Amino acid sequence: MRTTALLFVTGLLVVGCKNPGADVAPAKVEPAPDSKAEAAPSGKPDKAAAGSLAINPSNSKIEFVGAKVTASHVGGFTDFSGRVDVGDPIESSTIELTIQTASLFADKEKLTKHLKSPDFFDVGKFPTAKFRSTEIKKDGAGHTISGDLILHGVTKRISFPATISATDSEVSANAEFSINRQDFGIAYPGMPDDLIRDLVVIKLSLNLPRQS
Repeated sequence: MRTTALLFVTGLLVVGCKNPGADVAPAKVEPAPDSKAEAAPSGKPDKAAAGSLAINPSNSKIEFVGAKVTASHVGGFTDFSGRVDVGDPIESSTIELTIQTASLFADKEKLTKHLKSPDFFDVGKFPTAKFRSTEIKKDGAGHTISGDLILHGVTKRISFPATISATDSEVSANAEFSINRQDFGIAYPGMPDDLIRDLVVIKLSLNLPRQS
């Protein structure tokens, strides 16, 4: 009876400890060429050109899922801005995005405060995270977006799968992939009996209306 109960509890723990980062495609992460890193956006995006569509919290979402051994937590950002310079074909478009890291939120207030601390995002030292695309290419039924991501003071060239569509009224892009936080110098291990997983799921949803 005791053995049966132990197996039952162990089974529940295994279900509860599932790693969400292992269930999505990982981003390819490489060192960013110096020239591209220097060209990455700073502060707010440049003045929008003709054919540009604004990215902001009214039309887009930037969310994440992080996990430790015993549980996973969802979160995101509420303050970000950017633009998509729409090309024809759509693969010739470019994307720029700047996130204000202090706008981070998580599903628990205590966790929100901890994620903003030097253990994680260190928002006082690194107030923004930035992305600028360098290539968008067709990849089967979807696309692959590549670009330079500056996070936690570290610049990396990342490539990730996305679904992009363009109509007369809207341009949309959706992506779900994982990055390894260690690649960006976020190395806080967690508690000895409840270690934090390295893979973090990133969820992007852009639904940008075209100007009429």
